[in-house]
Amino acid sequence: MKKLILIFAMAFTAFAVQAQNETEKATTEKEEVKGPVITFDETEKDFGEITQGTKVEHTFKFTNTGTEVLRISNVAATCGCTVPKWPKEPVAPGKTGEIKVSFNSAGKMGKQRSVVRIYSNASEPIEKVTLISNVTKSGK
Repeated sequence: MKKLILIFAMAFTAFAVQAQNETEKATTEKEEVKGPVITFDETEKDFGEITQGTKVEHTFKFTNTGTEVLRISNVAATCGCTVPKWPKEPVAPGKTGEIKVSFNSAGKMGKQRSVVRIYSNASEPIEKVTLISNVTKSGK
């Protein structure tokens, strides 16, 4: 019986130490990251089915959740059919910005996935947003 109690006590102690380590790890992860951080409200927009030749547009909103000014140096699309527009001025901590992306489905057919890369001085220097659509033939 004493051995059983001793084993139970050792297991409980090990569990308590592990739980404390997990709590400390979670606390550390929640600490504020130094420098700029770009946080998007959403990173993907699915337009569903669109007719070939249709132009669609979506605005991706973001917030600088970091501690320093965010500077977006470039925004690049994977295809000439996708055109991004982004703020050229710095975004202060706590402030918001928008990246407007348009997609022209002329000459496209089927499932389309347009990826836009955002290059900045943020803690993650390259972020991505995506436009998705399924282009179908026009009824003409």
